[in-house]
Amino acid sequence: MLRRRPEWSVRTRLTLLATLVMTLLCAGFSLLILSSVHTERTTERSRRSHDANMRAITLLARGELSSVHTERGVAALQMIDPSGRVVSASPNLPEPSPMATFAPMAGRMGRTETLCDMPVFPGDCMLVSATIAPRHDGNWIGYAAAPAHPWYVSGRLMAGVLTGSVLLIGFTAAGAYRIVGRALKPVDIIRAQLSKITSTDLGHRVPVPGPRDEIHDLARAVNQTLDLLEAALQRERRFTSDASHDLRSPITAMRAQMEEALLHPDEADWPVTVTSTLDSLQRLQAIVADLLTLSRLEAGCAAAFKPLDLSDLVAHELDHRRRPLTITLDLEPAMVHGAPMELIRLLTNLLDNAERHAATTVTVSVRAENGQAVLSVTDDGPGIPDGQRERVFQRFVRLDDARVKDINGTGLGLPIARQIAEQHGGTLTVEDCEQGARLVARIPLCHAQA
Repeated sequence: MLRRRPEWSVRTRLTLLATLVMTLLCAGFSLLILSSVHTERTTERSRRSHDANMRAITLLARGELSSVHTERGVAALQMIDPSGRVVSASPNLPEPSPMATFAPMAGRMGRTETLCDMPVFPGDCMLVSATIAPRHDGNWIGYAAAPAHPWYVSGRLMAGVLTGSVLLIGFTAAGAYRIVGRALKPVDIIRAQLSKITSTDLGHRVPVPGPRDEIHDLARAVNQTLDLLEAALQRERRFTSDASHDLRSPITAMRAQMEEALLHPDEADWPVTVTSTLDSLQRLQAIVADLLTLSRLEAGCAAAFKPLDLSDLVAHELDHRRRPLTITLDLEPAMVHGAPMELIRLLTNLLDNAERHAATTVTVSVRAENGQAVLSVTDDGPGIPDGQRERVFQRFVRLDDARVKDINGTGLGLPIARQIAEQHGGTLTVEDCEQGARLVARIPLCHAQA
């Protein structure tokens, strides 16, 4: 059975990381300090041993070699003649044999070696210096031995270094734990606030900390996301409410007609009843089709885009359209990057709206302007009041005039048209005109998109 790895918090992991880094730094600096002190102490003892040898050589030159003695920091001295015989030694060296056998390298006067377990110093490591003394009878060698320092130099120095390192590592761990905790405290507050948010209550917002840092940006992004979610939820609720209302109306009408016909089957005019029911079914079908279209557009399931001339598309569509009114065309070439079927749906919805309100004439124009293809559909009807120009793009919204002229309308034509325009990177708005209503769709030209 596999054991689960322990799950540590971010605070613990960052504290352990800071502690590990500080431990490595302290270990490196401790070794550097010990190495530097060891080198300095070794150099100092080598210098003393060399000075002791030079003094012994001076005594040799004076003929006073019998008075060789040790000095502070030097454990033993020996003078060896050219034949390898110990001529003089410090009193603590009773054996007549030389304490070392190495000699300075050719061309050099001195040499220092570290020797351990010497016969005269068993169990100890000594720093032995060898110095050549040229004489008329040959080269004499002076040996001076001093205790070698261990790698840690001394227990006192080692204890000081370890104590300082442990204190520094401890302070680093405590400081990192506290600093990371304070840095992550806003995250805990954000998490606690987010846990209070449910799908039915999106009114809560997370607090934004004062300092402009990553957590500040995170809190702002969370609040912006919550704003978008709340707005989307409100739109969905409003859409569901409007859709249920508009779907309920034809269903209720059909039910009432059928129930009334069934109550008096002999007196019912069945052809009229069936005709009325088909009208309600047609309106119900139109609403469902528009709802599916809106859902597909909002899901981003658009058809494949390709370059096309918006003027050619408009002209071709109008050639196959029944014209109950006079339609005036003013078309100029305008290449756009779009889905043909979606743009035809946009044009059809605008034409249906214009023909529904026009008195005699509908004007359709296409032109290129400021890097955009401008599709304008204008009717000579009563127009749209200024305060209602954005409201007509809301779902299931139908002005009083539209309800009178087309009782089977769904109230989704203009919202679908705006959704298609926005899906193509453009806009759909109501603009001023001398008479009637003028709806203008603006879509980027091909070169502008590139």
